[in-house]
Amino acid sequence: MATTFQTVDEYIATFPSEVQEVLEMVRRTIHTAVPDAGEKISYQIPTVTVGGKPVVYFSGWKEHISLYPIPDLDESMTERVEPFRSGKGTVKFPLGQPI
Repeated sequence: MATTFQTVDEYIATFPSEVQEVLEMVRRTIHTAVPDAGEKISYQIPTVTVGGKPVVYFSGWKEHISLYPIPDLDESMTERVEPFRSGKGTVKFPLGQPI
């Protein structure tokens, strides 16, 4: 039976400690960029919201951390993100490498 998460903390707690650290760093980074953002679980993954509406989702996997959807970016940022793209609106950052 699949686990149902009620909070982002519950979700993050299911991962090994080294993955928890990366997920928490991603979480802090998003909240620093969007200080008034809320958060909830949607589609059983952490979801950052603004005004109650989803803005970005993040998730942990066996070998990477994903963020979605990725908006249109300027040329410089597009070049930096391109190696991590996995589909049009998703980026995957390998665990064990700096994000």
